[in-house]
Amino acid sequence: MAAGDGEGFAKQILCPSPWTHYILGCLLVHPLHTLCKRSPAMPGSAILGLSLAALLGLAMGAPLCLSRQLRMQGDYVLGGLFPLGSTVAADLQHRTRPNSIVCTRFQSLGLLWALAVKMAVEEINNGSALLPGLRLGHDFFDTCSEPMVAMKPSLVFLAKERSRNIAAYCDYTRYQPRVLAVIGPHSSELALITGKLFSFFLMPQVSYGASMDRLSSRETFPSFFRTVASDRVQLTATVELLQQFGWNWVAALGSDDEYGREGLGIFSSLANAQGICIAHEGLVPVPRIEGSRLGRVQDLLHQVNQSNVQVVVLFASARAAHALFSYCIDYNLSPKVWVASETWLTSDMVMALPGMAQVGTVLGFLQRGIPLPEFSHYVETHLARAADPAFCTSLQAEQPGLEDDVVGPRCPQCDHITLQNLSAGLMHHQTFPAYAAVYSVAQALHNTLQCNASGCPRREPVQPWQLLDNMYNLSFRVRGVLLRFDASGNMDREYDLKQWVWRDSQPDLRTVGTFNGSLQLWRSRMWWHTPHNEEPVSQCSQQCSEGQVRRVKGFHSCCYDCMDCRSGSYRHSPDDLICTPCEQDQWSPERSTRCLPRKPRFLAWGEPVVLVLLVLLGLALGLALAALGLFAHYQDSPLVRASGGPLACFGLGCLSFVCLSALLFPGRPSPASCLVQQPLCHVPLTGCLSTLFLQAAEIFVESELPPSWADWLHSCLRGPWAWLVVLLAISVEAALCTWFLVAFPPEVVTDWQVLPTEGLVHCRVRSWLSFSLVHATNATLAFLCFLGTFLVQSQPSRYSRARSITFAMLAYFITWVSFVPLLANVPVAYQPVVHMGAIVFCALSILTTFHLPKCYMLLWQPELNTPEFFLGRGPRDTSGRSSSGDGEESQGKNK
Repeated sequence: MAAGDGEGFAKQILCPSPWTHYILGCLLVHPLHTLCKRSPAMPGSAILGLSLAALLGLAMGAPLCLSRQLRMQGDYVLGGLFPLGSTVAADLQHRTRPNSIVCTRFQSLGLLWALAVKMAVEEINNGSALLPGLRLGHDFFDTCSEPMVAMKPSLVFLAKERSRNIAAYCDYTRYQPRVLAVIGPHSSELALITGKLFSFFLMPQVSYGASMDRLSSRETFPSFFRTVASDRVQLTATVELLQQFGWNWVAALGSDDEYGREGLGIFSSLANAQGICIAHEGLVPVPRIEGSRLGRVQDLLHQVNQSNVQVVVLFASARAAHALFSYCIDYNLSPKVWVASETWLTSDMVMALPGMAQVGTVLGFLQRGIPLPEFSHYVETHLARAADPAFCTSLQAEQPGLEDDVVGPRCPQCDHITLQNLSAGLMHHQTFPAYAAVYSVAQALHNTLQCNASGCPRREPVQPWQLLDNMYNLSFRVRGVLLRFDASGNMDREYDLKQWVWRDSQPDLRTVGTFNGSLQLWRSRMWWHTPHNEEPVSQCSQQCSEGQVRRVKGFHSCCYDCMDCRSGSYRHSPDDLICTPCEQDQWSPERSTRCLPRKPRFLAWGEPVVLVLLVLLGLALGLALAALGLFAHYQDSPLVRASGGPLACFGLGCLSFVCLSALLFPGRPSPASCLVQQPLCHVPLTGCLSTLFLQAAEIFVESELPPSWADWLHSCLRGPWAWLVVLLAISVEAALCTWFLVAFPPEVVTDWQVLPTEGLVHCRVRSWLSFSLVHATNATLAFLCFLGTFLVQSQPSRYSRARSITFAMLAYFITWVSFVPLLANVPVAYQPVVHMGAIVFCALSILTTFHLPKCYMLLWQPELNTPEFFLGRGPRDTSGRSSSGDGEESQGKNK
């Protein structure tokens, strides 16, 4: 011990202490409570004598013999590594020889964890559920929280039984070391060293506090187990905490040691996977003698202080956290939300810093411990025993210190403490993990020895590696709670989310949430350092509005501009960087968060343009049928005979079918309607135009050819030969339509690109060349009709049939020539309207220019319905020609 520490202990011993008053109060006021309660290992008659001896021993300043209780013999001995003390950094840095290191400072928690292990051993020995007929022993050493100190007791554990020697063998299968298993150490830094050493001998090691994730590697640490969860679980809970509060712009700091570096790396990977950006990341030096490294802490803190980061994740050892907060307090840095690692969340060293209440809000996850209500009484009892000189003398006789001259006194500071030194840590959350570690080894040994209620049949000694087989995936019960090691030697534990709530100079740990695979928050119980207790916000950019995505600017994905999603796309989730296109059968407006189904669109019957065309279609069809009726009624009149007679009626019938074909375009297209649209339109139109072609040819023959040829040709253009021409034209058009339907059949398609919110259902023309050829027959007939009548001059006293045919063909060409650019330029949605309109206007144009004037003359000018006016017969006719077939005279050539 250092001189200062020795003087402090002497004052505690020589001056009346709270422990002295406690013993006196127990004897005079409450003789049957607290200290005076019966211990399982104490006979009832010895309580009063032990208490009197303890009182006298303390009053006289005699040291305790608590350090001698750290060793107990048994059939199987468990080694223990506990941080009972600590050393000064300068002692290690100026060490030039491999001599013993003296641990001068006392750590109460290490002693309490050792006593928890001791209590578990005694419970097992005094009970019959585990290892009946056998006794467990223990051998505890101080690690001083330093790897160099922990190595020596580790070598003692590996020494051959009843010796100090570790021999080199080719095969250690039959090797029997002094201990069967090791409980501890508490620190991950020490476990990384001792774990590799014990793993070589396959000696089970159960830590009650080492939480580094690297220790889960079965290749490197095959014999390492722990009764606490891996740091990865705690860091997963931390990331979920940040997510639930929306803190995606944080600083991450770790202590510059194995524990902090690994934790910082795991947190970075988990945070990045969840879209949390780390604005500042760095390592906090663990305080040593040199002061040059403290500048790194200063630079790091000023970067965080000057940024808009409001949340700092500090995964560090208690010493590193102490150094960090000392600087924050000295330089009055702005308060933040500090998310603590379990190591410093409960550290008295950090909590006791003056001004610590000003650093902001402290949150952290703490593994939920199971209470041990009798542990306080157990500690009191052993302190009372340690003050009894008779009891201490008996321990000296029973346990000669074989290794005291090797490792030195086990815990000299433990012999100069009071209950007040230990009271603060009696309910520490890691007491239960240390206690449960003993039960895990005892259960594995119980299974290895094949023990039952009556005893353990197997009597041959158990080597550590044999015990290891039964520890993999081991399940055991402690205080009614089922615990289990997983394949990596870890133990799943629930976490409580704790918050520091200050009461005077010390914070209370208030539970504000739980984590058991998922985080449950109790926001109403939280207190924040912000004005009006508002929940802090730590974001680089504000959340985008609905229907906006992030356009990242700079290096961090959390710093972005918000961009609107255009129509036809949407924002799938708030973290999207690009808008998601809708499916082809869906649509969306601008700034949308979902897509809507497209409705089918086609030329509906109720649309205004369709209604107008239907009115015109009805007019055309009515006029065609009326004309057909008049022609049939006056079929023997000169007018009808001059218009072709039966051929004229046939042409009007075909024109009526042309009008009816327009009804195939409105309504939802079907495969059948798409196939018959063009044939039912063009074949009847060919029949109509072929009758006009016969009249045009007759006029051309009469006016342009010599009389000898004209008489013969005139007879061919009337009668059966005329019907043969009509049939030939219809056959040619029907053949073209058949080829069009077989080679390039129109099909029903839904076009999702034409309309913004609907899907256009229409008949798609697969070949526009073949579509043009379907029109070729009718265009040829129309052109021949126009060519045969355009230059023919009419006689003043005769009806001019050529003029009506010429105007009819002009109207036909105007209609269908206009159809081509309209069809090519209008949207696809309106192409059926163009088709329907072209058919209706074509029929109306032929009716109004060729047939309706004749109907007018039949009804209102019957005096002109004479052979002389239409057929050219009578006394004034000087041509002398008689028409062949029906006795009609042909019209002479106009000069």
